[in-house]
Amino acid sequence: MEATIKVEELEKLDIDYDRDRDVLYISFGPPTAADDAELLDSDIIIRYRGERAIGITVPSFSLRFKGKETEH
Repeated sequence: MEATIKVEELEKLDIDYDRDRDVLYISFGPPTAADDAELLDSDIIIRYRGERAIGITVPSFSLRFKGKETEH
């Protein structure tokens, strides 16, 4: 699915991390109910409202960086 993201929505980026469930939620603009979603091969979920991407859900967030070094 191809989606659009408006630049002004990126300025209103909302990021929330649920430590108990180890899930990162990213919303473009205020959190909005999705009417569709796409599961990527990486198990990351893109949430949609119509043709517009409204957010990204990253399950097992901390495990994706375990053992990886960051570059400075």
